[in-house]
Amino acid sequence: MRISPRTVHGLALAGTIAWLGTWPVRAADTAALTVYRSDDHALYASNGGGQVDDGYAVVREQRTLTLAAGTHDVAIDSLPTFLDPEALALDFPDRGARVLSQRLRLAQGGAAALTGLLGHSIDVLGSNGALIVQGILLRAGDSLLVRDQLGRTVLVGKYAAVRTSGGDFPTGSTLELRVDTAHAGTDRAVLSYPTSGLGWRAAYVATLQPGAGCRMQFESRASIANRSGRDWHDVQLTLVAGAPNMARAAAPRPMVGMARGFTARAANEPLPLQQGLGDYRSYTLPSVVDLPDASVSQVPLYATRTIGCVRTALYENGNAFRPRQPMLNPDFNIGGGSAIVSALRLKAFDSLPAGYLRVLTADSRGVPQFIGEGRIDDTPRGSDASITLGTAFDLRAERRRTRFSVDRQGRTMDEAFRIELSNAGDSSRTVTVREHPSRWQQWRLVSSSSKPSQQTADTLEFRVEVPAGGKATLDYAVRYHWSADDNPQP
Repeated sequence: MRISPRTVHGLALAGTIAWLGTWPVRAADTAALTVYRSDDHALYASNGGGQVDDGYAVVREQRTLTLAAGTHDVAIDSLPTFLDPEALALDFPDRGARVLSQRLRLAQGGAAALTGLLGHSIDVLGSNGALIVQGILLRAGDSLLVRDQLGRTVLVGKYAAVRTSGGDFPTGSTLELRVDTAHAGTDRAVLSYPTSGLGWRAAYVATLQPGAGCRMQFESRASIANRSGRDWHDVQLTLVAGAPNMARAAAPRPMVGMARGFTARAANEPLPLQQGLGDYRSYTLPSVVDLPDASVSQVPLYATRTIGCVRTALYENGNAFRPRQPMLNPDFNIGGGSAIVSALRLKAFDSLPAGYLRVLTADSRGVPQFIGEGRIDDTPRGSDASITLGTAFDLRAERRRTRFSVDRQGRTMDEAFRIELSNAGDSSRTVTVREHPSRWQQWRLVSSSSKPSQQTADTLEFRVEVPAGGKATLDYAVRYHWSADDNPQP
């Protein structure tokens, strides 16, 4: 951060503004971030390629400024590269200082790295390392505009390097403010703004436990991505779960480099404080954290625990299609692939923010191995969360229609299917067969070789035991009926 005062002299009705140079001041004393959920892949990708076009955070920084009396200019640099200039605000809660106007210089283009040096003393070097000019940088672009030590303005068209005379090389965007205050001295300022390039999502790991039943060790973390163009040190962090409406893009979109780091937190560290926030949930971390630029950090959301689950081998045909008229075409919805998918269901022990669940199981040597991954949506406490793990290797199905007939005069239609299930594994398996009678809205089950485990307006579900190294068969038949006004398909 730097300050460039212009002091007003003379009479109250007329005065002149004199340039007094630049004074170094303290960087951000404290910072608080509220980070919103984002699923944008570019935020979390380890290769870091492409534009980050998602992510949203609200930043509140406390700055200590050294102000001069009267009207003068203050420049605050090293801000995030991609903040929203229309929602940026600076407030002085302790004194009567007023912000008369503000301008944000975005750190973009070929001169982005020099934006933070405006108003700083620099050395401009040529290709041979010789000094071209030394002075205050006034403008950066294809050329540099520099005011030298004699007060002359020099335009430098070709140069090889720029060297600062001391301190850190400021990066990111720069906020230029015109401030008016009655008295000189230090003052506390609160700077707030939204920025893109920051986002978070939940990351869950479930390790299935040995035994006949389904039990898992469940770990829940928050993955926090920082591609904002700025390092954050010792920040107070709040994570918001839910999906607030964003009416427009928060900021210009960045190009980012490779992710630099991954931070795992110890399991015995204090957990975030969870509470309601309007229609959403918030998680406030118990201690300050560091979020380096181009990094993905992780913190625990809940304590690791063992919970129950349900594993399902699912063979499903069709969906909840609702036709506008009875479908009499014999070839409609024959369906029937051979794949049987493995699914996993758990009951949320608390509010689970949206994220991805990775599932592991131990092999014959006791080594945890990855067996599938799926997305969990925002899940309130007590609700079910389900994912598909993948296609079962040893299970196969064959589905064929065994009967179809239409009685137009009686306004009925009969259809029957046979589903043969095979199991090449070493242990018996229960396969859930889920069928969706969808030729018409009005139907009833006429017969079945197994009693359905579930039946709704658009679903028939059967649980079929398939022996190890063997087969099992399911037969069922349904009858559709319609009224004279339903206008069946020819």
